[in-house]
Amino acid sequence: MGDRKVHIKGGTVVNADHVFEADVYCEAGIIQQVGKNLKVPEDAIVVDATGKLVIPGGIDTHTHMQLPFMGTVAVDDFYLGTRAALAGGTTMIIDFVLGPKGESPLKMYDQWRSWADPKVCCDYSFHVCITWWSKQVSDEMDTLVREKGVNSFKMFLAYKDVFMLRDGELLEVFARCKELGALAQVHAENGDIIATMGEKMIKMGITGPEGHEMCRPEEVEGEATNRAIVLASQVNCPIYIVHVMSKSAAQAIMSNKERGAVVFGEPIAASLGTDGTHYRHKCWRHAAAHVMGPPLRPDPTTPDYLLNLLAKGDLDCTGTDNCTFNADQKALGTKDFRQIPNGVNGVEDRMSVIWEKGVHSGKMDPCRFVDVTSTTAAKIFNMYPQKGVIAVGSDADIVVWDPVATRTISAKTHHQARNYNIFEGMECHGVPLVVICQGRVVVDHGKVDVIKGSGRYISRAPFSDKVYFRVKQRDKVIQPKAVEREPYTGPVIKL
Repeated sequence: MGDRKVHIKGGTVVNADHVFEADVYCEAGIIQQVGKNLKVPEDAIVVDATGKLVIPGGIDTHTHMQLPFMGTVAVDDFYLGTRAALAGGTTMIIDFVLGPKGESPLKMYDQWRSWADPKVCCDYSFHVCITWWSKQVSDEMDTLVREKGVNSFKMFLAYKDVFMLRDGELLEVFARCKELGALAQVHAENGDIIATMGEKMIKMGITGPEGHEMCRPEEVEGEATNRAIVLASQVNCPIYIVHVMSKSAAQAIMSNKERGAVVFGEPIAASLGTDGTHYRHKCWRHAAAHVMGPPLRPDPTTPDYLLNLLAKGDLDCTGTDNCTFNADQKALGTKDFRQIPNGVNGVEDRMSVIWEKGVHSGKMDPCRFVDVTSTTAAKIFNMYPQKGVIAVGSDADIVVWDPVATRTISAKTHHQARNYNIFEGMECHGVPLVVICQGRVVVDHGKVDVIKGSGRYISRAPFSDKVYFRVKQRDKVIQPKAVEREPYTGPVIKL
């Protein structure tokens, strides 16, 4: 993996707030110096960044490595998945602990740690999913926040009878999140509609991958997005909408932001880089490879629309929902699209896809690119300035980025375990030439050199300022007040 003394020379540092010419010196996994004419040890490894950008390592806010799901297990485990992440310029992932109804969230957290710790090649953390509600779950949420460094919990409005919570339960979970200073996250689709329409599609003889999208059109995502935000707002709980896939969901986020809701929207590489026209491809394998929930949208203008919102700040940061299944696993649903394991790739390609679609296209500048791929995530999930910035004292998670080099995405050359790639054939400007993780060179001009199990679990404290400053202030100044009036003394009917 190389020496832990690294001197990056001649590059242009890009942070979310400014761009400047500077060298960067890292030692013991920390950025020690940023500037010109640095005094560094003679035995430091020199990385030539002349003519290149020096940016904070990417943070993927949404992955599912080796997830047991729909009768099988995702093929990217915590080793292969994080290795692929590093190859693409992502130096940290936040994965999801996801257990069935009735199972202890704390026990599931321990299970996921036992899977991840021996394998991860980059730093990581966990969101924890709440799939049922009880006093036990409420108490364990407290333990997860206080003792395990968890500050985000995800709830489902979809997957009826599997993960879905009802509105009354959601209100209680949102209230508990607020008490604990945690961020509530939501998978926003209407599970009742999906179940009903799925049955209808099968009865009509629509069994292929196109039925997956047809039973959950974008208004189903939009309705659930709005409902989740409204419910959270009733208890002044901040909310984060994962994998924003449609114009309808994005519009619900925007309209609620305009009225003052504390809400964050996360589009993903898939929703920004491709679309749902693939569900009608004549090849079943091709169509099934794109099945995920919520689905990609058949309106081909959707990615461009979401990118514009991301560029101007109406949407906030980016993940991938990386949850990979091979063709033979997807084939579990050859006779019924409801049995196709949901999930696509993205952890390796997110940075290049967003540069191509966002920066190369002229929609955003390099500072905004850093913001949406790293800095905002670090702030929302309370890891800033440890992560998400090139600054003295920050973790030495750094990418030397070539903004003009190109690469063509393909399953033949990617580092992921999946034998298909939803971005197949896409030429991307923007390539990570050198990736430094924990102060070690782990990618050098295409050569990936990682150590299994070297990644660290990153604990995240509650009450992130990015999330909770407005919430706490509103609690101080905005409280319901009773109207003072004279007691009623008139007659009252008898019932």
